[in-house]
Amino acid sequence: MSPLSEDERRALLSLARRAIVEAVLHGRVLEETSPGGVLGRQAGAFVTLHHRGSLRGCIGRVEAEESLFDTVVHCAVSAALQDPRFAPVQCDELDVLEIEISILAPPTAILPAQVEVGRHGLVVSRGAFRGLLLPQVAVEHGLTAERFLEEACRKAGLLPGAWRDAETEIYAFTCEVFAEKERGASCPPLST
Repeated sequence: MSPLSEDERRALLSLARRAIVEAVLHGRVLEETSPGGVLGRQAGAFVTLHHRGSLRGCIGRVEAEESLFDTVVHCAVSAALQDPRFAPVQCDELDVLEIEISILAPPTAILPAQVEVGRHGLVVSRGAFRGLLLPQVAVEHGLTAERFLEEACRKAGLLPGAWRDAETEIYAFTCEVFAEKERGASCPPLST
């Protein structure tokens, strides 16, 4: 998928906010129809919520099973209400909630030596265990490529060094990342 225009980014950020407000205030799923075009194409995405600079929720879908428009709606609501690490977002948080969206390119198999911090997100899997970390995680926490692989293994419920085992599958993906800053503006992508 080619990079989104500023208007498309703003539309998705606004859509995510409307979906969260509708779910939190009214207990309903936002009912809007995809405008088609780029937003109607299938794509994986994650919606990350921050509250006063702290993580408040993050839910996404790696596989492109529905339109980007619908994926963002479902992930935004899930990040606000169903992330098991956090209590559901409350009405009084809505005005200070900051939304970040990551649009994922399809994951491809990668060798550990090919992992580029800040460019790649990782999916590590082995049997029924699977963990995913977005590219911005490595940057935000100052991780080396090896440490990023270890953290992806931990996220999968594996031992940190499991990425060295031949039975562990490692996939990388890139993202287009954009966020609200002071409610409305967006920042350039971390990597595409």
